[in-house]
Amino acid sequence: MTEKHWQELHTHLFPGDGDEHGAVLRCGIATSSRGIRLLVRAVVPAVDGTDYIPGDRGYRKLTAAFAAENIDACAEEGLAYLAVHNHGGTNRVGFSGTDMASHERGYPALLGINNGPPVGALVFATDAVAGDIWTADGRRHELTHLRVVGRPQQDLTAEPTPIAVADPAYDRQARIFGDRGQAILAASRVAVVGVGGAGSLVSEYLARLGVGEIILIDPDRLDTSNVPRVVGARRRDLPATLLPAWAPRWAVAVAARWSTLKVRIAARVAREASPASRITTIPRSVLEADVAAALTDCDHIFLAADSALARRLVNSVTHQYLIPNTQIGSKVSTSNGRVSDIFSVSRMSSPGSGCLRCNGLIPASRLTEEATSEIQRRRQRYVDDADVHAPSVITLNAVAASRAVDDWLMSIGGLTEPDVTPDHWVSYNPRTDETVDFEPVTDPDCPHCGPSRFALGDAVPLLAQHATAPRNTRPAHR
Repeated sequence: MTEKHWQELHTHLFPGDGDEHGAVLRCGIATSSRGIRLLVRAVVPAVDGTDYIPGDRGYRKLTAAFAAENIDACAEEGLAYLAVHNHGGTNRVGFSGTDMASHERGYPALLGINNGPPVGALVFATDAVAGDIWTADGRRHELTHLRVVGRPQQDLTAEPTPIAVADPAYDRQARIFGDRGQAILAASRVAVVGVGGAGSLVSEYLARLGVGEIILIDPDRLDTSNVPRVVGARRRDLPATLLPAWAPRWAVAVAARWSTLKVRIAARVAREASPASRITTIPRSVLEADVAAALTDCDHIFLAADSALARRLVNSVTHQYLIPNTQIGSKVSTSNGRVSDIFSVSRMSSPGSGCLRCNGLIPASRLTEEATSEIQRRRQRYVDDADVHAPSVITLNAVAASRAVDDWLMSIGGLTEPDVTPDHWVSYNPRTDETVDFEPVTDPDCPHCGPSRFALGDAVPLLAQHATAPRNTRPAHR
């Protein structure tokens, strides 16, 4: 769930009176190789004395009318239904025998009404949660954890989870984040979309930090102008450079087709940095349905591709599947042959806020152009002349990549300051030594982060040209 929904729910359940309170969560559904995730789309507090009343068998209960209203709403939208209440305590919690008996009496009927999506219950302590989830196949499941996506990221379980001592190789950084923080890194699945100048740096940073699984997505091959900026690029990755100076143009063109894929270079660097990290390379466009589906089960997405279509897709994944993203890059603008502006940018966006579309970063004109011309294959270029590469330098990319990964680390490591915003958008201009923080705006009717897509998971197609939702299949490892 988002940080906003968490604050709404937690404030309702724990207002300081030490009493029990109730609510219902309406949730979208996402299914992947890691199991079923329920995505909180709406928190519906139960009003004490009206919707949440003294129980016949237990202490309190949701009224039949309140439960019926919410299960009908879930059935109409294809959402999962979760009844919520709280117990006392802090970091341990569980259902009472009375709770479990009430589930057995009522949930088979609720499953029938909901016609497929799961139903169940959550019980909270102030810093813990347990769940009893019923699925249409007749099985019951315990909740593994609840994740609050934001700054900081929070993971709640039914009781404290024992954490092994971190690998000595990570001793210096474990002194910052602790063994628990290192365990979070090792359990994380992170995608990097675009492994050129900025993305190749991000992928190496992630590997050296000990991230458990890194997914690298980029269809492009190395070319001569990439070598100074792509981490790990070598001259022998460019067969055309091995040809003699008198080689005909057709031979050079053929050799260029055998240049090393950027994802293979990034994977080579990542594996050398961290043999324990699992590296998935996808040398295809993120706009293909099964490639896009690989993003829907990540813990974070770093977007280092400049195409508006890629931005639209990743932006949709963030708000539809509640997966934060960070859009990164650098830009050098020129006017009349002179440099007019230089900046590096890192934009960390949390679900439900910080939408790239709301803030004008996915122009409709560029979407149309990319969908109808070869500009999509030239997405790393910033100037209007298709035959001219934009100015770029590795240090600008390094600033953006470092800021982006630092923001993510502070979030998952719980080291952000209190009351920080869920997003962090910042740009740096090396000419003026000026760093500027931006507060992104949100349009409540936005088709990306608004109600038409938010937290709906598999129920809405990611790519408009596909009639069904993307399959949650995983590409083969290379």
